[in-house]
Amino acid sequence: MTDFTLHPQLAKDTVFVTKLTLCRVLLMTDATYPWLVLVPELGDIRELHQLEGEDQQVLMQEITFVAAKLEALVGADKMNVAALGNMVPQLHIHVIARFESDPAWPGPVWGAVPARAYTEEALEAQVEKLRSCLT
Repeated sequence: MTDFTLHPQLAKDTVFVTKLTLCRVLLMTDATYPWLVLVPELGDIRELHQLEGEDQQVLMQEITFVAAKLEALVGADKMNVAALGNMVPQLHIHVIARFESDPAWPGPVWGAVPARAYTEEALEAQVEKLRSCLT
């Protein structure tokens, strides 16, 4: 296994939920949206095409698994899945539950409204709910 260090911006903006076979699953601390981030625990990987074939398959399985579980948990109208990396070069995949009633609908979530922090209690409850759902 290669050395893995979580990018400082991801460490700042997320909390740990669980570990899957390949990915660390993180919760964005913006309570506006149910928003998870999957980060393959590999060395210096910036792009999907840099993954070995088997890791690509595992990543797709984990994205599909997490998206389906989150969708069922929150009753989302649409699931958004994206790997952008313009601000954080480390490969990470956003899995965001969207609702027709959310403040950014139907546009992208980035920059639509200021981030809304979880209360400490709500954050702990959300992490536990997600952890139970994903393990």
